[in-house]
Amino acid sequence: MLKRRPVSLLSLTLAITLLLSTFASVAAAAESDGQAPQAAAASSMQSYVEAMQPGWNLGNSLDAVGADETAWGNPRITQALIQQIAAQGYKSIRIPVTWDKHIGAAPNYTVESAYMNRVEEVVRWALDANLYVMINVHHDSWTWVSSMEPKHDEVLARYNALWTQIAQRFKDQPNKLMFESINEPRFSEGGTTDETKMNQMLQELNVSFHKIVRASGGKNATRPLVLPGLDTSPAQAKINELYNTITKLNDPNLIATVHYYGYWPFSVNIAGHTTFDKDTKNDIIQTFDNVYNTFVAKGIPIIVGEFGLLGFDKNTGVIEQGEKLKFFEYLTYYMKEKKITGMLWDNGQHFNRTTYKWSDPELFNVIKASLKGRSSNAASDLIHLKKGTPAQDAKVTLNLNGNQLKTLSVNNRQLTQGTDYTLSGDTLTLKASLLTSLTTSGKYGENAVITAKFNKGADWNFKVVVYDTPKLSAVEGTTQAFTIPTEFRGSQLATMEAVYTNGGNAGPQDWTPYKEFGNTFAPAYDANGIKLLPEFFNSVKDGEVTLKFHFWSGDVVTYKITKSGTRVTGTTS
Repeated sequence: MLKRRPVSLLSLTLAITLLLSTFASVAAAAESDGQAPQAAAASSMQSYVEAMQPGWNLGNSLDAVGADETAWGNPRITQALIQQIAAQGYKSIRIPVTWDKHIGAAPNYTVESAYMNRVEEVVRWALDANLYVMINVHHDSWTWVSSMEPKHDEVLARYNALWTQIAQRFKDQPNKLMFESINEPRFSEGGTTDETKMNQMLQELNVSFHKIVRASGGKNATRPLVLPGLDTSPAQAKINELYNTITKLNDPNLIATVHYYGYWPFSVNIAGHTTFDKDTKNDIIQTFDNVYNTFVAKGIPIIVGEFGLLGFDKNTGVIEQGEKLKFFEYLTYYMKEKKITGMLWDNGQHFNRTTYKWSDPELFNVIKASLKGRSSNAASDLIHLKKGTPAQDAKVTLNLNGNQLKTLSVNNRQLTQGTDYTLSGDTLTLKASLLTSLTTSGKYGENAVITAKFNKGADWNFKVVVYDTPKLSAVEGTTQAFTIPTEFRGSQLATMEAVYTNGGNAGPQDWTPYKEFGNTFAPAYDANGIKLLPEFFNSVKDGEVTLKFHFWSGDVVTYKITKSGTRVTGTTS
């Protein structure tokens, strides 16, 4: 199991901000005259940023907090890996670097020569692959920079010494190499709670970084420099502060950066947000309209230095496949529309670093296609047929997004319109005779995949699933190890509700009965069970709790647990 990127204060901030803005207008921020600002003339830096599209993160390698780049489970970086990323069509690479354990003592804070050499080696491989390259000060943001308030002089001296050495080592590298001052800066580990103070310290770091690099000579005099706001968050108040810093520096070669991991309830699958719904879509629109109006429209280019879904920190299956694809399709498309370059966060879970294969080719294809325009999809990618029940025609609403359906096929066998399916406007009807022929085996689970091809964009796959109502069995366990024996019978778990039998929501985040997928519960399909995780029980009082397991087939199965200290008993309802 790869260690995931630590969930930063950014995700916690988003949780609060996004919940408050669930029903917020999607209208962009307007100027005082009530009109949206007009885009400034494209600058050379804007052209530079657009040429970086698309971008990819070499995450959980040089940024790992440990002895070396393998500390979080990834193999050593190879030149072949970098070349393969370029061959996949990526134009830029962000190489996060954590320096903490490789910095010597005061007053010089000398970086180990072997480590600096290794960073330079990877950078050179990327430049040789004709990639735009970004390096930074990464998890140092929370391991030591976060203590800036109580240790101001020490942290600033260490930070300045670090950037002085980085700037000196790379000053003669071409301008396709850029520096990012710090990743997701925050000061909470040092005890700071006043955001005004946080902004002051961040501005001090950004300004010092800028001064050091510009004074270091060589190509650093004009090298593109990337600056974040607090948490690298796209929240309006934080990007306003970043805008103020950038304008004060008055340097045409500066780039703003934010990170985006989606509308929080959807991104971690909590509060019943299992689908790519209007709130999730509207959050993309509102976020990037605000980012565009704050920066791009005023002549400041911006990079989304990391994008993805927070739920991926647990497992890429936290979000159902079709809903995941719809999210990334729209996000990638909309960032491109707003002239914003996005860099996919990949800690090894997307592109395998030894086989050079994508773990989810559908996701890769959707992201790639969305850089050129919209891809089509559907209300769902799942077609459910109940075992033992005669198949009926299945109607599915297509989201054509301006495209046209060209063909449907199964195993490269093209289906016949009128016989196997019909299309009326955006309503696709899959005929009962077709579905029957595809499920003759009667096995539970996916029996066939129907591939829809359109005149533009990525393909969309419908999974034909045979299912029956899942069966859960009684069991005893503990708050540290509790798994409900489950016959899934072809069904896929969507979410779980938890309420006390005598009233009130149970478990963490008790403002909602719907618990966080992967954090409080998780299906174990291969082991035929549903795990209730310690994080769930940590917030459950002794007594009886009613659970409702919602499946993508539409079935809802009720189950009861009784907690007494560390002992837990589960019974069917």
